[in-house]
Amino acid sequence: MNTTSIIISISTFFVIYILDYFLILLPKYNIISGKSKQKKRNNKKVVISEVQFLQTRFKLKQDRMDIKYMIRWIAFLNAFIIAFTSTVITYIPWDMAWQLLVGFVLLFGLIYALYELFGRLLVKKGWNE
Repeated sequence: MNTTSIIISISTFFVIYILDYFLILLPKYNIISGKSKQKKRNNKKVVISEVQFLQTRFKLKQDRMDIKYMIRWIAFLNAFIIAFTSTVITYIPWDMAWQLLVGFVLLFGLIYALYELFGRLLVKKGWNE
């Protein structure tokens, strides 16, 4: 790997982190403004799928969770998974079909492994039942 590819990988990570954190996760919880953007008649509870997965897998309690902490780490994990996977598959000198296959296997493996480690960390912090 040369320095150009390292710079591209790091910039990919930061761009994905910023997009995931500021455009996807934060507006769901209205943390920036503190105001509810939902109308009063539409009282649906907004759920982030990663948080829901961690709650059901590790039996985490909602009242013990620090949502800002969770959102920061989820955005970091998502950005790392996507940037690492895209960096690895671009350096595989195989055909496109094999690159996609390796990319999907690596993507799902990283998702499972990193969210498992993150969930165990949350359990050690005492956020479970």
